[in-house]
Amino acid sequence: MRVLATNISQPREIQFRGETHLTGIFKTPTEEPVYLGREGVRNDAVIDLVNHGGRDKAIYAFASDHYDYWRDTLDKPDMPPGAFGENLTISGLIESDIHIGDQLAIGNAILEVSQPRVPCFKLGIALNDERAPALFTRHFFTGVYFRVLREGEVRAGDTASIVHRHGAAVSVHSLFRARYDSAWDSATETMESALDVAALAPEWQEKARTYLARR
Repeated sequence: MRVLATNISQPREIQFRGETHLTGIFKTPTEEPVYLGREGVRNDAVIDLVNHGGRDKAIYAFASDHYDYWRDTLDKPDMPPGAFGENLTISGLIESDIHIGDQLAIGNAILEVSQPRVPCFKLGIALNDERAPALFTRHFFTGVYFRVLREGEVRAGDTASIVHRHGAAVSVHSLFRARYDSAWDSATETMESALDVAALAPEWQEKARTYLARR
């Protein structure tokens, strides 16, 4: 895996259903290295601190491998890195191969996989397509949220290497699918396994408990 782009943003006002919102989703590549801190990327705008940033959502990464699919699906051939609001655009970061609790070394930082990304209406605005959040959810390849175990700098061109694999092997893809595909046969088993992973973010621990209580 390799970092193809590091992306940051400044706050921007958007309009949605007659209301004004401030967002940091419009990220663009930077030529300079970025510093990955425990609460997020230094000098990157994070506005909605309930749903973004903080220890369990410090860094959001998305696979460059998915871009061709979305360029075709949304008919946007010129979609640049950062289009999904990701801090890091990484080749080979495939959610079905990346597990909750896996640890990656990138630059001189160490990151730990904490949860999938759940899209909101701002993704539709960023991509200029109101269908995007629903399509994104149904596709199940959501990108990866990381917590930062060791702070450090990362730049485009850095290798991303898995330095620890979590034994439970609950992939980011399967966890998200378990939550949003009610017809999937492995959903209950996946949610049960996820609750045994201490690295799973509290938000998703609660999602798993709620899901299992309703089964």
